[in-house]
Amino acid sequence: MEFYRILLVDDEEEIREGIIHKIDWESLGYQIAGSAENGLEALEKAERLHPDVVITDIKMPFMNGLDLGEKLQAVLPSVKLIFFSGFDDFEFAQRAIKLHAVEYVLKPIDSTELAETLKKVKHQLDCELNEKRNVELLRKSYEKSLPVMREQFLVGLMEGRIPKENIQNQAALFHIDPEARGWAVALLFAGPVSDDKAVFDNKLIPISLKCAAEETLKNYCRSFLVFIYSDCVTVIAGTGPESEILSLVDGVNEVCKSEQRVLGTRVTGGVSTVVPDLMLLKRAYREAQTALEYSAVVGGDRAIYVADVEPDTSAHVEFDDADEREITNAVKLASEEEIRQRVRSLFERFESVILPLGQYQIFLMELTTSLIKLLRAYGLDEAEIFGKSYSYPDIIQKLYSPEDMMNWCADICVTISTTIKRQRVHSAKLLAQNAQAFIHEHYSDPGLSVKNLCQYLHVSSAYFSTVFKRETGTSFVSYLTDTRLKKAVSLLNATQDKTYIIAQKVGFEEPNYFSYVFKKQFGVSPSKYRNQ
Repeated sequence: MEFYRILLVDDEEEIREGIIHKIDWESLGYQIAGSAENGLEALEKAERLHPDVVITDIKMPFMNGLDLGEKLQAVLPSVKLIFFSGFDDFEFAQRAIKLHAVEYVLKPIDSTELAETLKKVKHQLDCELNEKRNVELLRKSYEKSLPVMREQFLVGLMEGRIPKENIQNQAALFHIDPEARGWAVALLFAGPVSDDKAVFDNKLIPISLKCAAEETLKNYCRSFLVFIYSDCVTVIAGTGPESEILSLVDGVNEVCKSEQRVLGTRVTGGVSTVVPDLMLLKRAYREAQTALEYSAVVGGDRAIYVADVEPDTSAHVEFDDADEREITNAVKLASEEEIRQRVRSLFERFESVILPLGQYQIFLMELTTSLIKLLRAYGLDEAEIFGKSYSYPDIIQKLYSPEDMMNWCADICVTISTTIKRQRVHSAKLLAQNAQAFIHEHYSDPGLSVKNLCQYLHVSSAYFSTVFKRETGTSFVSYLTDTRLKKAVSLLNATQDKTYIIAQKVGFEEPNYFSYVFKKQFGVSPSKYRNQ
């Protein structure tokens, strides 16, 4: 059984122990995750323990329960607050209500009353949890999001942003024809109409063009998808034999002619060649853009098939944005084996075509350029990777086969990856060292926090906390407290300053809290420590 976690806060140990032992927590669905005797200690524990419910007294030293509640709402907004107090004070109750407290209980605490309150809180927590887990609600939300997700996926294909491993599953999800042996892209564009000649609002022109394409192309294509992208109506058509691409051209022609009459404006169209893989749709999209430009020059009202106006471009190699992201992500994050596999998969796509060596060399130069950009982003020395007085074009010129190029590229990628990972370890150590130096320099500032330390270091608090704990073995709060207490011990030994002066010097605004933390750490108060 999964229990909800409770943090109990009261400055009187007798009351804390009484509450803990008087209630059968497990039968109510709870467990005591921890307890604290003041608000400051409770805040530190809450950030570490992540309780579901905080039961707190209001009147406490160092930080009262209401102030604790406000700070908890900032860091743990879903936590449920139960306040108890020995005072029937309207102002207290009013502030508790503003903090969305689930209950305000007066002392002395009746265990039966508290148990009933906890049952109500558990019911509330159960409802919230069930709502988050409600499969039907999630399914409806998912179905509602599908059209947007589908359009984002199609745009990602056009821009070459979808990783190869994601395409097949997502294509099936969005009902893209799995039987298609190839894919083509068609673009339709209708220019704006002057207000005095407009049949309807210019904003509706792409919608009308999209509807026309969906209706007309049913007679010309066996499968297609239509969406609006970058001011054009975009068609992704699944094709088979060559006759099917010509049929698509005829269909786009018909849309241009019919919509020119309907809209009263010029309509142009462009159709790409067929590409064998969805990964290559970015190339097809560029071809369709080129064809659309030709259509605009020719005069509109008909579509241009790119193969009719430009030489055959089907047999070529291209290193695009998606390839760059794939290889640089592998170099930054993957293992040596995974990097070599990624490089191998890049070169395997050329096995089915026979090309001049120069085209492979151009591909490798583009790939190498992306790696050099990565080196510079990390501030790494290119000579360390390629050797002194290197000239990577000269190196590439001496590689006489795609296999030689692949092996050279894989070796370079692994070398860069090793260098980046070594630098990352060094950077983490340096970050922790800089943080420690900053703490030792500013420990006397009572306002010193993770937030202003991270602003100084220019890192996020989440990343800093992870790195600092890994490198030092302790949290920021513990390290800061330990630093302040060590300095306090030094001052107690070396000076005759009053303990409240020492408290201020080491960053404690509240002398009593300094005494409390000191005693908790060393077992005696600062005064007794000095006397001993």
